[in-house]
Amino acid sequence: MKRPRKRGASVAVIDIGSNSVRLVVYEALARSLIPIFNEKTLCGLGREVQSTGLLAPDAVDKALTSLKRFRALCRVMQVGRVFAIATAACRDASNGADFIAKAERICAVKIEILSGPREAKLSALGVISGIHQPDGIVGDLGGGSLELIDVRRNSVRSGVTLPLGGLALQDLAHKSLKRADRIVREALDEVEQLAAGRGRTFYAVGGTWRALARIHIIQSGYPLQVMHGYSIPAAEALDFARRLRRLAAVDMLADIEVVADARRPLLTYAALVLEHIIRVAKPKTIVFSTFGVREGLLHEKLPEAERNKDGLICAAEELNELLSRSAKHARELMAWTDRLARVVKLRETEEDRRLRHTACLLSDIGWRVHPDHRGEQTLSLVVNANFGAIDHRERAFVGLSVFYRYAGLSEENQPPLTMQELLTPAQLERARLLGAAFRVAHLISAARPGVLPATHFRSRDRNLMLVFEHRLGDLVADRVGSRFKQLARLIGRSGSIVRR
Repeated sequence: MKRPRKRGASVAVIDIGSNSVRLVVYEALARSLIPIFNEKTLCGLGREVQSTGLLAPDAVDKALTSLKRFRALCRVMQVGRVFAIATAACRDASNGADFIAKAERICAVKIEILSGPREAKLSALGVISGIHQPDGIVGDLGGGSLELIDVRRNSVRSGVTLPLGGLALQDLAHKSLKRADRIVREALDEVEQLAAGRGRTFYAVGGTWRALARIHIIQSGYPLQVMHGYSIPAAEALDFARRLRRLAAVDMLADIEVVADARRPLLTYAALVLEHIIRVAKPKTIVFSTFGVREGLLHEKLPEAERNKDGLICAAEELNELLSRSAKHARELMAWTDRLARVVKLRETEEDRRLRHTACLLSDIGWRVHPDHRGEQTLSLVVNANFGAIDHRERAFVGLSVFYRYAGLSEENQPPLTMQELLTPAQLERARLLGAAFRVAHLISAARPGVLPATHFRSRDRNLMLVFEHRLGDLVADRVGSRFKQLARLIGRSGSIVRR
């Protein structure tokens, strides 16, 4: 049964950026944030701040009009709490305070004008909330500024802010790419935060960098259209940024229609900044994060115990409660596969176990779909799900585990080859094994709680036994036996059913 949403539990963030003004409403303030509404207006507040020191009058009017709509939307949606923040353009412009005063009267809420270090910290917290155990440099490229900050797991170091956002750089360079190249080079060569990036990950945050990732996904034929967690080896990203900058500069960039009109002029500047960051920091990988300042702001407001929870498991629990027939059964399945892994001495890392538990929580979310399409539909739902703390390889692993649970393991019902290729052969085989285990568990229990705890595993020589307690003996059937033997073969054992 769908869990009812509590009235007034939703939270909203109004984000007044240098390029866009955005409203995001989330179902609740929780470890796994679920956006239920997202709208932005590309106002360009920061497009003249570096040269004139002022927010442009037409941009101010457009932003205030958008804020009136956002306030009305919050009333219509009965949002419980509204938080509002403003970034580089508002803190740097001499008329920023006047604009914020008008905006506060419209929004009926205090607007926090973020300092550079504060913005960098919130960006880092956003990455922490959306990336499992991050280790690298977070770079948040907005319209007015670039924030850089070092993050290691849950630890955040001091950050720096630079006037290298797309609009600010375009303004400073008077739309000269040659001048912009010199400005970026001089600004980044001595940045301490980048010196610690060698061989680590660079987390790219911000809409214009996401636009670069979207173009790369299309041009490379990558099978997932998910921006969050998309990764590119740094050497490949460097070549791509240089090529994109050259093509965009002469308006010859293919696939540019996937980028909003107002963002297209900023692509060359975003590519230029990324190019110099890779040159100076020498990271190993570029990972794009859709989690940034807004998510970091809400993550900071959670109790410490909530912040320390695994974001992926929390997201899977949410989907389990919303879409599965029994949330309790999924938790029993986690314990059941724990026992199986222990008995057969399955070699697992902590990360392997985490993904297995996630797959258990999602193993019944496709039950309402037509039986002929449950595998493909559930695979699509999992790999495209709007949650964080999972990379693309992990999405493929969990999605394929659930696919095999529904579609079976025969050659006639194979998932798309492009999805299989995201995994190594060993990872693909583990997904098949987990899917086979789900096929046994759901068959004997009908996805109802109370059954799996009454079945046990035993191992003798090379024989794996599934033992049913006496009261469940009537659940044993030939189909159960054949599926269990298939599971045992994948483990390298023979399999048998035992009634106790």
